[in-house]
Amino acid sequence: MIILKIGGSILTNKDAPESEVDSKSLKRIASEIKRSLDNSSKELIIVHGAGSFGHPPAKKYKIGEAFDKDEYPQKRIGFCEIQNAVKKLNMLICEEFISQGLPVIAIPASSFMTASLKRITDGDLNIFKDYLSKGFVPVIYGDVVLDKELEFCVISGDQIIQYLSSNLNPEKVVLGTDVDGVYNKNPKTHDDAVFYEKFSSIEDLDALEGTTNVDVTGGMVGKIKELLYLADLGIESKIINAEIEDNIYKVLENEDVKGTVILRS
Repeated sequence: MIILKIGGSILTNKDAPESEVDSKSLKRIASEIKRSLDNSSKELIIVHGAGSFGHPPAKKYKIGEAFDKDEYPQKRIGFCEIQNAVKKLNMLICEEFISQGLPVIAIPASSFMTASLKRITDGDLNIFKDYLSKGFVPVIYGDVVLDKELEFCVISGDQIIQYLSSNLNPEKVVLGTDVDGVYNKNPKTHDDAVFYEKFSSIEDLDALEGTTNVDVTGGMVGKIKELLYLADLGIESKIINAEIEDNIYKVLENEDVKGTVILRS
């Protein structure tokens, strides 16, 4: 089994005034996945980020933060708005996958997962096993869920990967982002950014957490922390650039692709 995460920044146009899918990238990635599945039989679960669809309403309603009782109706509507937004993105993604012959089935986290203090605590994954056994490709995504302590919270695609992998024990976990892997600073704006081929401990994160580039490395630090937990279970992960043509295909086919490997020494 392979778990493939496709970042929201790859699938959506973050600079567009309205939420918009990056159709060109979506078509290419769907084609690469289809080619790989046609080339060799494999069980695959796809996780995707929320991108420009989920982040703005999540920020607007501050879901996951403490709130007063009289704010409950507004928070509840915010929860619904976020859930609806990410569901729209998922529908557009699945439509393209299906049009290319990929037997994808959407499984929204909000329909079966719950959390406590923003961490997933419950979620029966037998539905994934059942669909995989019938040859389907389950698709799940960053979403909002009920939280036992905070009422509601947002769970990222990265946390979903950790939960799925911890319970389903995949042979491979791949994160497709918009950079070649992990750098000490944003390689798009810093020519002197240092690339890391491997991360194996929390101490390795010091170089990232100490940088001033909070937006990029903050998100990457979160990803690495989730993946180091998997490394403790003996599950190796790799962060690659999904914007480069054929990278998704190659990594699914066990071909060499530049990226950062997360594993314990």
